[in-house]
Amino acid sequence: MNGLAAHYSRFRVADRLLLTGHSHQAWPDVARQGLLEAFDDAARDVDAKWEAAFAKAERVRDGFRGFLGEPEARLALAASTHELLVRLLSALELRKRPRLVTTTGEFHSARRQLARLAEEGVELVKVPTEPVPTLAQRLADAVDGRTSAVLVSKVLFETSRIVPNLGELASVCARRSVELVVDAYHALGAVPTSVPEEGLETAWILGGGYKYLQLGEGNCFLRLPEHADEFRPVVTGWFAGFTELADTARASRVDYPAGADRFAGATYDPASHYRAARVFDFFAEQGLTPARLRESYLRQNERIAAGVDGLALPQEVVARERDTPRTEFGGFTALRCADADGLRRALAMHGVHTDSRGPYLRLGPAPYLSEEQLDTAVATLGRVAER
Repeated sequence: MNGLAAHYSRFRVADRLLLTGHSHQAWPDVARQGLLEAFDDAARDVDAKWEAAFAKAERVRDGFRGFLGEPEARLALAASTHELLVRLLSALELRKRPRLVTTTGEFHSARRQLARLAEEGVELVKVPTEPVPTLAQRLADAVDGRTSAVLVSKVLFETSRIVPNLGELASVCARRSVELVVDAYHALGAVPTSVPEEGLETAWILGGGYKYLQLGEGNCFLRLPEHADEFRPVVTGWFAGFTELADTARASRVDYPAGADRFAGATYDPASHYRAARVFDFFAEQGLTPARLRESYLRQNERIAAGVDGLALPQEVVARERDTPRTEFGGFTALRCADADGLRRALAMHGVHTDSRGPYLRLGPAPYLSEEQLDTAVATLGRVAER
């Protein structure tokens, strides 16, 4: 058994084949302690609980900063990246620059929202993700004087491909006063990230901890660039106006604080931050650093890929991209299948839990899984795919 598995007893990771690591990872047992602590603080302090809750929120920010490689990052928090994306979009001058540039491979929260804006007259340009090595340059080429923002993922959620050269794209956007929005959700915890080393200082970065960081729902962030204080989001919550609450002579113009609170929302459930704070502490105690996690995911996915190749299944039934080095992928193995969802359901009937997106079956390992579990899952795939 993997030595980490004992810390996930509530999720029974040693007894179940949970290859849903890219969709929903198990929570360590300490996550439950965090939820109980949130209840106890509320029961004891009632409305005075918020001092403790805000301290947990700051611990969550610190945890995210570590995975961004930016100790001083300014981070607005929210329950979902969609909330934060909407606030950011509401701050853009879309009347003056009504063009948004994105890709055909963005996650649904962005895809759906951008499509709806296009129905209302926003010009939406969708650049094909393939070939991935040239994607950043092709996005840069699509920028013009009418463009407000470019939106792109660091890791593509369907295929696990890492999008290279985002720093060069950031430079082009900055020179043309275009906002670059990077969705790092599918990278954090699986692919090391360093804002300064990757040249993303001028970018807005969205992310969260539902997947590889094992934080559970309700833990997302928007990383603000230095020039963020120039923006006035139309969608704004009363938590962004704490400083004006005591001012009885209200100004005629809505005021905004400097920093991350500029993009704050409103009253939220702090239990998610209690849970996340405990999990970040657990990661630190177990030495689950970005580098160690990357090594683990590379090793596990290489084993899965070799096992799938060994099945010698017909390419029209199950195929994977073999010409690209594993180092150019994120934390899961994507298999293009004739019936990805059918295979997912068949695997689940045999006790192997995976997930699928469109034509891709996604096999997502996690640090608490053993090599024997991975081998069993791949062998089961071979049996169900041959039927």
